[in-house]
Amino acid sequence: MREQKAEQSSLDHLLPDRHPQIDYSICDVAEAVLKDLLPSMEHPFYALSKKPDMSVRRYEHDGNWVEVIPSAKGQATIYDKDILIYAVSQIMHKLNRGESVDRVLRFNPRDLLIFVNRGTGGKDYDAFCEALDRLMGTVIKTNITTRASVDEPLGEEEARGWFHLIERAVVVRKGDEETGRIMHAEIQLSEWVYNSIRRKSVLTLHRDYFRLRKPIERRVYEIARKLCGSQARWQISLEKLLMRTGARSELKRFRHTMKEMAQSDHLPDYHVDYDDETDMVVFRNRCGGPSGPVEITAIPQLPAEAYAAARRAAPGCDVHALEAEWRAWAGDVPRDPTAAFVGFCRKRAEMLEAG
Repeated sequence: MREQKAEQSSLDHLLPDRHPQIDYSICDVAEAVLKDLLPSMEHPFYALSKKPDMSVRRYEHDGNWVEVIPSAKGQATIYDKDILIYAVSQIMHKLNRGESVDRVLRFNPRDLLIFVNRGTGGKDYDAFCEALDRLMGTVIKTNITTRASVDEPLGEEEARGWFHLIERAVVVRKGDEETGRIMHAEIQLSEWVYNSIRRKSVLTLHRDYFRLRKPIERRVYEIARKLCGSQARWQISLEKLLMRTGARSELKRFRHTMKEMAQSDHLPDYHVDYDDETDMVVFRNRCGGPSGPVEITAIPQLPAEAYAAARRAAPGCDVHALEAEWRAWAGDVPRDPTAAFVGFCRKRAEMLEAG
């Protein structure tokens, strides 16, 4: 009975499923391509407010930095990112079927609106066009580099890039330019974004991500999905979590938000707990692993010395659990699997220590 009440409470905090008959099996629901590198989820690319955010913002963590420069229409928001999630999902679906892909994606906006649990009225199409304005106008400046191949060397120099999330967009209407029905749309992704997709640097999202009501809930879920992943448990201090969200909330207000989130327990994939004594937020995997399919790389069996080196790199951690997580995350087969695995373990140990 208690579990049924908890489940009902969770459903009450989610938006209604506007299109319950949609066949979600036609395409993987993948995290935004901006999760290309492990450090990239440390930096928020999107505004958490629906009000136009015109300020330039910079974030730094662990040697990586991101500067977000909005246009006259404001910074791209976390709801605008739904367009990129849809694009990533469609392109990944084609890649998984062995089809050819490129940076240009043509689609029916109605399919996108249904996929991301939006309405399909006139205001929803207008919001779609406004989102394109912000996605094309926002400039990202960063030293987080993507490559078309994992074997392509970066060199010792720091790579500093400027890019738009979407480089070009076309919306075709039938009839009047303002009131005519939208027939199809076409977007061209930036090379930075496209390279991440080609390397399969994506994670699967729970479909209820699109039912989360508040921007901060979406952002907290993203962080948990990236940093907790398939681990049974992961924790982080409230202050560091606030920093990683990019929210402009005061710590006191954010503490209240996390307490509410823990009480409602409606976050997909993860339980959320808040510890008053330590001021820590704890994420616990609901099912021992992420929802939905995860790409598993066909990496050969590792030699015994790889596990020994991994134990030295991540003392106290279950290296076999780390291996399962690494294989799900890895993407293409690395040139040196042992070195790549040990490096992953070292990074994970550093994050656990920092968190």
